[in-house]
Formats: sequence, structure tokens, C-alpha cells
Amino acid sequence: MRQAQGGRQNLLRPVTQASIYGCSGPRLTAEEAAFFRDAQPWGFILFRRNVEDPDQVRALVADLRAMVGRADAPVLIDQEGGRVQRLGPPHWPRYPNGGAYGRVAGGGARRRAITWLGARLMAHDLAALGINVDCVPVLDVPQPGAHDVIGDRAYGATVQIVSSLGRAASEGLIAGGVLPVIKHIPGHGRAGADSHLSLPVVDADLATLQAVDFAPFRALSDMPLAMTAHVVYRAVDPDAPATTSRKAIAEVIRGSIGFDGLLMSDDLSMEALSGTLTERAERSMAAGCDLVLHCNGRMDEMAAVAAGARTLEGRGAERACAALARLPKVAEPFDAAAGRAELEAALAGIWPA
Repeated sequence: MRQAQGGRQNLLRPVTQASIYGCSGPRLTAEEAAFFRDAQPWGFILFRRNVEDPDQVRALVADLRAMVGRADAPVLIDQEGGRVQRLGPPHWPRYPNGGAYGRVAGGGARRRAITWLGARLMAHDLAALGINVDCVPVLDVPQPGAHDVIGDRAYGATVQIVSSLGRAASEGLIAGGVLPVIKHIPGHGRAGADSHLSLPVVDADLATLQAVDFAPFRALSDMPLAMTAHVVYRAVDPDAPATTSRKAIAEVIRGSIGFDGLLMSDDLSMEALSGTLTERAERSMAAGCDLVLHCNGRMDEMAAVAAGARTLEGRGAERACAALARLPKVAEPFDAAAGRAELEAALAGIWPA
């Protein structure tokens, strides 16, 4: 058991670390189990490498929660649909990318209804496995000439479409007992590089950023969780990406956008960030992230992140509790088979392309 502040052992519960980790495969190794028991992260994230079939995923989710002794410990996944979908055939259905929802016939109200439905169906799949957080919606607004790392993951090319359908997706997830994560705050749609591979630098002026890139996040600033963008906005802070920029987080994310929910970094192992993983964790938390995220499941890297992660306490702990409180006690009644048929009919001729 880790030590509480002041060196006194907390006899009531372990101290929660402000971190989220992945694991290496479909089952925990003994080394991973020991690390998670000691580190006591706030949550976990699953990837395709962690998935075989429903029973195996349910068992893994239960084992992860057992390591931290919290039945409600968040278990996250990136289940957007399209090219970012960790669960798929033969055990789970395919879902469309965000852009397909923006092309549904029948106008704005119809598109919102079908976007809600798609998210509600995904929540149905996830909740059956014990997964309670989905890293959706993508609120980035793609711009001409930008890298296609966002591309068709976005709901459309305008603030209005992205904001409207992003809210519909968020509400569909919550109705099904899964928390949404708005990403990539304050906006990745203008980036000319893939932040998985290099550091994007955006030169747009602040007025443009406020009116376009930041606007969908402002419209959904009431959501419980957000994930940062590893992007430099020269008009905000020319020296650091938003994840590690005190100015970007304080003045933009918490300030002009008005997001007061739980803020997590994007994956610290991405090449957009510099320095050791311990330094990346320290800089992210010093800048104002409530949690740091590490995804690849490499034990040496997780240990380095843990060395730089803080205890989840104070305002961050309050935000974490508030986020989990957004989960409904019981999901709304839902006919998944009828919903799936309606989704497929609405997307006929649109997706698959």
C-alpha cells in the first residue's frame, strides 16, 4: 500500500495516482498486476491487443478493477467507429466514422437522432463488458491542408455540425451508462502533422482559433471529461503544446472555453512530446492536467510515468468524483436490435462508402 501525504499510511484505502494506463495483452501479467496494485491508477485503457472475445474482455476489466479495489474504476476505450474502433467483428458490429453521421439525409434533427443512436448502440456494447468510458466525441474541425489524422473522424467541417453531433454522441453514450471524453481539446483539426509521430504547430491567429477550433469545445464545456491535444498554438503559447502549457490550459481550456471537468493528457508516449516520460508526466501535471494517460502497456515506460505522476487530490479528485457521478444508476431501456436496424437503414448508401 502506498503512503499518504506526511508519511502516514492510509489504512482506509490506497492513495489514487492521477494516471491511466494500458496493459500489454488480453490478460494481466504478474508484473502488471503487481505494478497496478502498487501504483493505484485512477483508471485503465484498452486497445485491440487487449481484446479476444466478450468473456475475455469482461474478465480483464474485472481483473483491472480488482487491482485497485474499486468496482467503479474507469476503464476507457477508443471506440469511435470507422478507422478507430478497438472492438469489431466477429464479436461486435462495425460502426461508421464520425463523418458518415454528418451526411445522413433528412437535415440536422435527423442527423442528431442517428448520431445519438450510434453512440447509444456503442454504449450498449461497452456497458455489457464493464467498460464505462469511451474516448468520443472527436470535436476537432478539419481545415483544408491539415493532416488527415482527424479527417473523416470528424462529424463535419463546420463548428455547427461538429458541436451539434458531438453533443448528440455524448448524450447517447451517457444514456447507455458510458462517459464521453471530448477530444482533442482545444482542437486538432488545423494541425499539419500527426501528433503520434511529430509535434504539430498551428500558426492561426487567436481570433480564428476562438471562432473555429475552440468553439465546439466551448459548446460542450459541460461534459465530464476531456483529452488534450499535443499541438502548439503559436498565438497562445509558442513554446509548448497544449498538454504541457500552463497558459493554454489556464487561459484557453479552463478560461475562454470554460471547461471545468476532468482533464487528461493525450498519450504521453506520442512523439509530439519531448523529454523523458517522467518529465512529460511532470510537465503535464504542472501545466494543469488532472490525469496523465499512457497507452502502450510497456512496463518500463509505465514505471517512468508513475515516477512523475502525482496523487489525485484536491480539485482534480473533486472533478474525478463529479465525472463518475454523471453515470446513470440504471441505463435507459433500449431495444438494441431495433436500434441497429434503424442505424443501418439511415446509413444505407453512405457507409460503408
